[in-house]
Amino acid sequence: MTENPLSAPAKRSQGLPPTALVLLSIGSVQLGAAIAKGLFDSLGPGGTVLLRISLAALVLALLWRPKLGGYGRREYGFAVAFGLALAGMNLSLYLAIDRIPLGIAVTLEFVGPLGVAVFESRRLLDGLWAALAAVGIVLLAPLNVLGNSDLDPVGVALALLAGCLWACYILLSARVGGAFPGGPGLVISLAVGTVVLLPVGMADAGYALLDPWLVLAGLGVALLSSAVPYSLEMQQALRRLPTRVFGVLMSLEPTVATLIGFAVLNELLDLRAVAAVVLVTAAAAGASLFASQGAPG
Repeated sequence: MTENPLSAPAKRSQGLPPTALVLLSIGSVQLGAAIAKGLFDSLGPGGTVLLRISLAALVLALLWRPKLGGYGRREYGFAVAFGLALAGMNLSLYLAIDRIPLGIAVTLEFVGPLGVAVFESRRLLDGLWAALAAVGIVLLAPLNVLGNSDLDPVGVALALLAGCLWACYILLSARVGGAFPGGPGLVISLAVGTVVLLPVGMADAGYALLDPWLVLAGLGVALLSSAVPYSLEMQQALRRLPTRVFGVLMSLEPTVATLIGFAVLNELLDLRAVAAVVLVTAAAAGASLFASQGAPG
């Protein structure tokens, strides 16, 4: 049988330490988001996210060649719900980063996975992580009582909405992963997301969606934000790395997003915003570190 050429990068990455795979994945996702923001002038957030989701579905279908038929109504229901959450999460985030810096948007969005980690653990120590995250969010709140802030309140609300949908995404991903072993559930969900985003993307981008250069750029975003982390780093790292360590590494996303926002988009944060990023990152790392540990004995 002829080897799928798309699987070659995955095989080459097997020699890397799992921690490096996670860090590569985080960097890839945030770099993809930064590039996506550069497409907003031509495609708008809706058109950009449509290209990302639809092209990711195509790439992963070619990469994994999943069997999409033969499942029950319940399993397809999970995939549809997952696709709706995925589409809403990405659209909300793109609308947010169109209004506020990437690092701040990802920091606010991170309340979703942090909330899931704290809720599932239910330990007294989790109150500390929730308090740290709450202080970070308040620091970013565009309220006069905190001093003048140039953060768009709509952008802040959209980033928090993306966080809520990210929490739904996390909870549904376990159901979809159990119902569709091997990846077909994600491909189906991406296809559902494509259908949902189609009218939004067409209204936002119009005929620009047919521009071959913009489609090529959208493919780059799809590869960086979806195909690379899903099929290369994430899957391998999760098989080779303890969940606790994986969660701690993933908590670096706000920091990485801030650094990439500065390097790629020239987005410079003030000291209050940097403090907020540090607090939310510390809260997420702490929640991940202790939530997966068993009772002392």
